[in-house]
Amino acid sequence: MKAAVVVFLGTNCNVETKRALEDFGFEVDYVDFRENSLQKYDLVVLPGGFSYGDYISSGRIAKFTPVIDALAEFINSQRGFVLGICNGFQILCEARFLKGALIKNDSSKFVCKNTPLLLEFGGNSKKIYLPVAHKEGKYIPARDSCEDVFLRYLDNPNGSYNDIAGIYNPKARIMGLMPHPERAYFKSSFGLSGREIFKIVKDEIKRG
Repeated sequence: MKAAVVVFLGTNCNVETKRALEDFGFEVDYVDFRENSLQKYDLVVLPGGFSYGDYISSGRIAKFTPVIDALAEFINSQRGFVLGICNGFQILCEARFLKGALIKNDSSKFVCKNTPLLLEFGGNSKKIYLPVAHKEGKYIPARDSCEDVFLRYLDNPNGSYNDIAGIYNPKARIMGLMPHPERAYFKSSFGLSGREIFKIVKDEIKRG
């Protein structure tokens, strides 16, 4: 399987994301924000970071780059799967690929800590731990939201509605989450819980 890790100006989690995907069996390319086609990939990942310094608000400038037009074509063609992590999730919501909005945390402060979460997917439920690192992570769903909630905070760090930490649109095959699974993948980092997220992604790609 081939994966693209999209790099915007200000992206800073691309290296960890690429390493985790490669360890999980993907062939991975970094893809520049000026790229105009993603059709050769099975998975497109928008990683975490601070695209364009989060000026105006997180993800709002990144949504105007050429690669977002390429991502729209990728999604419309049902070519593969899309994963947005932290800033990537914010970009997906800003570009309206996922519904809802991510706004400033209730504390108005940047939150950075390992966080307990409830992962519910495919009829299974388990407690995992993933690190969060964001100032605009409070998720507010749209009234007509059709996404499934697959990840919830057990100790809500930002005030997200109904403790929502991650959503999934199975029809469009787009998943977004604020916690960082790539930072909890290797034993030298924040545990191994991140592997649970990458396993879901890989299984969903195989399922088609």
